[in-house]
Amino acid sequence: MRYIAKRESPQAFERWKTEGDADWDPRYVDLGGERKRDLHQALREEQGHLCCYCGGEISESDSHIEHFRPQSKFQSLDLDYPNLHVSCVRTPKGARSAWHCGHAKQSEFCEERAVSPIDEACEGRFIYALQSGAVYATDPHDAGAKYMGKLLGLDVEVLRERRREALEEVFNDEFVESTNEEQLRAFAQTWRQPAEDGRTRKFGHVLARYAEQMIEEMRQAAKR
Repeated sequence: MRYIAKRESPQAFERWKTEGDADWDPRYVDLGGERKRDLHQALREEQGHLCCYCGGEISESDSHIEHFRPQSKFQSLDLDYPNLHVSCVRTPKGARSAWHCGHAKQSEFCEERAVSPIDEACEGRFIYALQSGAVYATDPHDAGAKYMGKLLGLDVEVLRERRREALEEVFNDEFVESTNEEQLRAFAQTWRQPAEDGRTRKFGHVLARYAEQMIEEMRQAAKR
């Protein structure tokens, strides 16, 4: 999971919610056409054009507006901007067990175990394996991280493979042998930030977390 720094809700979206007469009580199903496309675009830009959960690249044609707290259980939040994100894949294909991110979650949700992408600490609750791209809870006893990993299908094969490719592209033998803690901290910060075009590097949070894992390993080795 990656951290999303939410911006102010788009003014046009907020105006639409209040522009009707006294009987106007808008719901998400009422949002359509250009208004919905504009909201979709604003959310993608807010997220650096990456999925709110896995951090893969997203486009207008291959993503959907995602309600973190599902509409079916939290109807009062269906137009609440902090609850709205963009998740990868517009229409899932293949076996249900291979779905991931928003489509895997669907309407299931446990408030007590939920880890939100707008929680600044969410990324630190997960670690990654270089050779397999697998994802684990940083703390084996973290029920929330384990729950979200399973709920979102973050460890399905297609995501493991994409993360493995991203990790191995950077953390090759030459890089690992030549880098130091200061460089790793700088790299981690860079990978989490959007470029001048507003786009963030795909799986940048995964690269940053692996750099942080290396820093921790260096510190542990120094104590021995």
